[in-house]
Amino acid sequence: MSHPLIPQILQIAEAIATPLGLEVVDTVLQTHKNPAILRVDIRNLEQNTGLEDCERMSHALEAALDQAELISFAYVLEVSSPGTDRQLQSDREFIAFRGFMVTASANAPYEGKESWTGHLVSRDLDHVTLSLKGKIINIPRELVHRVELS
Repeated sequence: MSHPLIPQILQIAEAIATPLGLEVVDTVLQTHKNPAILRVDIRNLEQNTGLEDCERMSHALEAALDQAELISFAYVLEVSSPGTDRQLQSDREFIAFRGFMVTASANAPYEGKESWTGHLVSRDLDHVTLSLKGKIINIPRELVHRVELS
């Protein structure tokens, strides 16, 4: 369960990211750490996400969060790229990483396989759809236990 401040933090972060040519991929507030950690994962919409992107977002977001006075406790802001070994979980991530290479793993064999690597096409209520060298495969969602960037 995410922290109740996440929707407001996400709104501020997205308003900052868009004019910078960035997209907010994930936001997590870890209050069990001392100090708390606010982690914001971003990606550059035009090219590979670099350190400069993280720095620009960090400086702008830090100022906006201070001005909003939304977080009343000490925290550390971490802005980073989600990386290439990231597991996709939310609908938002499946939309953001459409077209990216992913590996889908099943908890039981489907059509003789338990793992597929291909371009992510979509995920809906029934299937995770991949393109494997141009061939479309619809893997039943109830069998898929993990989808991660390749």
